[in-house]
Amino acid sequence: MTTPSSTSSSTAAAWAPDSWRGRVALQQPEWPDPAQHGAALEELQSLPPLVFAGEGRDLTQSLAAVCRGEAFLLQAGDCAESFDTSADSIRDRLRVILQMAVVLTYFTGVRVVKVGRIAGQFAKPRSSDTETIDGIELPSFRGHIVNDIGFSPEDRSPNPQRLVTAYNRAASTLNLLRAFTKGGFANLSEVHRWNREFVADSPAGQRYEALADEIERAVQFMEACGISSDTLSELRQVDFYTSHEALLLDYEESLTRQDSLTGDWYDCSAHMLWIGERTRQLDGAHVEFLRGVRNPLGCKIGPTATPAEVLDLCQALNPEKEPGRLSLIVRMGANQVIDKLPPLIKAVKEAGHPVVWVCDPMHANTFTAEGGHKTRHFEDVLAEVSGFFAVHRSLGTHPGGVHLELTGDDVTECLGGGSVVEQGDLGTRYESMCDPRLNGGQSVDLSFRLAELLRNGQSEV
Repeated sequence: MTTPSSTSSSTAAAWAPDSWRGRVALQQPEWPDPAQHGAALEELQSLPPLVFAGEGRDLTQSLAAVCRGEAFLLQAGDCAESFDTSADSIRDRLRVILQMAVVLTYFTGVRVVKVGRIAGQFAKPRSSDTETIDGIELPSFRGHIVNDIGFSPEDRSPNPQRLVTAYNRAASTLNLLRAFTKGGFANLSEVHRWNREFVADSPAGQRYEALADEIERAVQFMEACGISSDTLSELRQVDFYTSHEALLLDYEESLTRQDSLTGDWYDCSAHMLWIGERTRQLDGAHVEFLRGVRNPLGCKIGPTATPAEVLDLCQALNPEKEPGRLSLIVRMGANQVIDKLPPLIKAVKEAGHPVVWVCDPMHANTFTAEGGHKTRHFEDVLAEVSGFFAVHRSLGTHPGGVHLELTGDDVTECLGGGSVVEQGDLGTRYESMCDPRLNGGQSVDLSFRLAELLRNGQSEV
């Protein structure tokens, strides 16, 4: 693994944690009080890392297995985390991800790498710097790390103390996640029981009865052979990693630390960071910052991306072609993935870049319903995933994973799914601060549908 001094971009320029400051940085708030902002950053610099370099290296190795077709990535969590999220909500979000992972593990026959959009997903990019309601123009809501969702000058004024609050909130969430994943909550028998409950309670449950029966027999067989959570720790503990969009670069820089063992720099705000579709400019500040940290990285790729652009990003972010270092998270839309994705995969494959190909079927399938709510349709989400798999099968490449916005709460934000949410239901429990999320039932429903897709080897479910 290289040291920061030898890490290079397409221009082979030297890198430092603050070298991004010489580039154009999009999507950054205008902090009204520079002195308060500086004090908040100094405080962050003095605080312990949230995650550790060794954990980042472990995740890179796991993602390298995904590159080789030996594992599958499940990256999922909230659209925008709230500072007000309860411990129960965090537990239920983890529960859904674990449920999905068990279903996918069984039917893929490979290990599922579990990465949450959690413990740091507090910032959101916006299409406009301001928002106007009833003739009043105020700064846009940019996530709880910047301002509040209420529509008043006080709510919308960027507050740098929120940067410190975000750190503290991430730390408490991480502590809870580590307790759950290592303390018995992730026990395979318990997770399977939850899936059984889903099958029993879901209107679409009968569709999955046979699949649940298969998992049941596998668990019983292992127990009959003396293999249980009491005898094998891997059945009661799981590795779970965190990720978020590295949007606010001053926050990310403040939590960047140099590893004492290797000399490499790591952004210790999360195990994995990604660059969004709006901020992936090759000469921009976000690419400049992330090319120099040794965390595993993701980069969102939309339907306008060209093969040349994607290759330039691969070269900038992973010039050494290290497996597991870079994931390309494609967000094409259900109607475009079949046409837009193949040229990108072919170009990357021919250039020898070992990327993890990940499908984000959420963002390009968003629309506004008649009542004014932003929403997504479950069948569009499934269609994009199905098309993603079909493209990879046609090219002989590995569909590495999925990237989903979901919650364990019983919200009504996305249409369709086994427990059907209709347009008239959207206002019942629409709780997202930004984009619509799959609820717990829809998420587990999707995992069974994916399992069918993987099992049958079909391009359509």
